[in-house]
Amino acid sequence: MIRAAVITVSDKGSRGEREDLSGPEILRVLETVGAQVVYTAVIPDETDEIARILVECADNVKCDLILTTGGTGVSPRDVTPDATLRILDRTIPGMAEAMRREGALLTPHAMLSRAVVGMRKQALIANLPGSPKGARENLEILLPALRHAIEKIQGDPSDCAGL
Repeated sequence: MIRAAVITVSDKGSRGEREDLSGPEILRVLETVGAQVVYTAVIPDETDEIARILVECADNVKCDLILTTGGTGVSPRDVTPDATLRILDRTIPGMAEAMRREGALLTPHAMLSRAVVGMRKQALIANLPGSPKGARENLEILLPALRHAIEKIQGDPSDCAGL
């Protein structure tokens, strides 16, 4: 079973000025693949806070999968990718590229995404858009490779040739 964290990054959401709709949408998708969500939070668009929570989820909570939603665009307060890059051991560009490629077929705004995907220790970390629809669509793009990616990150020695 995948142990997951869902982190909503939103200034307004963290202040209670906006209902978090993206986090619950991600939870619904994760439920369909049998993931166990062990950590959720709504935090402000603050680089240090985002980085701190990602490290906490990867290093101490021992999540297999950490999903953020929000802060992936080009606005001055969109700092989620910057915070994520700060704490990653390695990036997985193909997964972020797949989200942008497939997303661009649905909306030209996908080209503005700065989302990153990577790993810290044994956790896969992915930045998803802040809208419920965008978060769901982007997570669904990752789903076919998610379990295999997590297994490999965690040291699965089996051959990939048969896939």
